[in-house]
Amino acid sequence: MASPFAALGLLPAIVRATLDEQYSEPTPVQREVIPAAVTGRDVLACAQTGTGKTAAFVLPILHQLASGPRTQGLRVLILTPTRELAAQIAERVAAYGRYLRFRHAVIYGGVSQFRQETALQQRPELLIATPGRLLDLMNQGIVKLDQVAHFVLDEADRMLDMGFIHDVRRVIAALPKQRQTLFFSATVPRPIETLAATLLVDPVRVSVTPKITTAEGVEQSVVFVTKDQKSSLLEQMLAKTEVERAIVFTRTKHGADRLSRRLERVGIDAPAIHGNKSQNARERALAGFRSGKTRVLVATDIAARGIDVDGVSHVFNFDLPNVPESYVHRIGRTGRAGATGRAISFCDREERPLLGDIERLLKRRLPVLDVPLLASSEPADTARPGGAFVDRPAPQHAPSRAGDSGQRHTPRQGEHAPRHAPARAAGAAPGRNDGASTRSEDFARPRDGAPPRGGKLPWWRRPRPARRGGGTPQN
Repeated sequence: MASPFAALGLLPAIVRATLDEQYSEPTPVQREVIPAAVTGRDVLACAQTGTGKTAAFVLPILHQLASGPRTQGLRVLILTPTRELAAQIAERVAAYGRYLRFRHAVIYGGVSQFRQETALQQRPELLIATPGRLLDLMNQGIVKLDQVAHFVLDEADRMLDMGFIHDVRRVIAALPKQRQTLFFSATVPRPIETLAATLLVDPVRVSVTPKITTAEGVEQSVVFVTKDQKSSLLEQMLAKTEVERAIVFTRTKHGADRLSRRLERVGIDAPAIHGNKSQNARERALAGFRSGKTRVLVATDIAARGIDVDGVSHVFNFDLPNVPESYVHRIGRTGRAGATGRAISFCDREERPLLGDIERLLKRRLPVLDVPLLASSEPADTARPGGAFVDRPAPQHAPSRAGDSGQRHTPRQGEHAPRHAPARAAGAAPGRNDGASTRSEDFARPRDGAPPRGGKLPWWRRPRPARRGGGTPQN
């Protein structure tokens, strides 16, 4: 029986590889991109992760490589933002090209470049690279792009988000003017549209998902919590048996490390993966997660599009992302390949505007998940009053140390606190001392020459120590 991929114009050897991968039908993005790319046209494709876009550019690029003249130089460059994506694309290149004769290499930062130099000495025809390491090797004269005939820019909007756009422009400047360019991006904001206009010549435009949508098999919900409830609530949810394999997303690298350490202290093995981790550490964490040795992975947004692991039952947004599109990419790690999954987002007071941005993007409100409230200094607010939390009155003053009666000192008219008074407690209203750990009475000016409560004179009434060599203290 003929494969549907044969009708797209691909070589029989490549079609055979798709059958080995048990691909039965091309996805919409593959059906539109491959025929145009096979004929040598430039392509601008708006397609998010999980749509089959990697095969959409790897298959026609391999076709072009096998059909064109054999040369000793680099003919294909695939530029991608992260190490994980580079490694995954390299795996797909090897799988789809198993029946072809060609050499390929993959280079990225975070590891020693010695092995990468060795691979480049074999004169590969196809190179997968991240911008930083590629520029390093170009500056050292190890990589030359003057013979590149086919250029793929993957995850262009992610390049912009991660601050790589200037590096991308430097790479593009080193490419020949006459080339085929395949440009892929999940979204096309104005800077990406401008970049595409400078790169592409009469491109075929493909927009499989004109609006960002979430996977149908993902059950989404939100839990309203305070910041100090988040960790305990996550521990409670991860302890449930239905959480078979989970990814927990944080907003910052430091937050990912801190959460990973906390989970490990309570017996949950949850390695963190982010941009500051070494490549070896990231590969070990991903390998353990893929094999099932660890069932929880803590990640920042850099991994939202780079983790392609089947069987992820849950995604937890420990912190809501600053960019609403990142929410879609995060929860796309579950509910893949027709499976079902759950995405649970924790939202505190300060994150309500971010939740509003996400719901506007989705054009619907996320269902509120009702969970038992945990011990906290402040109860969670589950209402949606105008899209913001209800302001609460400041907490009542309570004794803060042994012997403190809790009585608030009311200064007389004209009496002021000294310049060196301690900072207010977090969350206290301006001009109040609502439960501060240091009593303002200890620093109040004395009245009628009497020392303040606490038995110590303030610094401006204490005698100065005697100078060396004698002398009397100065008042």
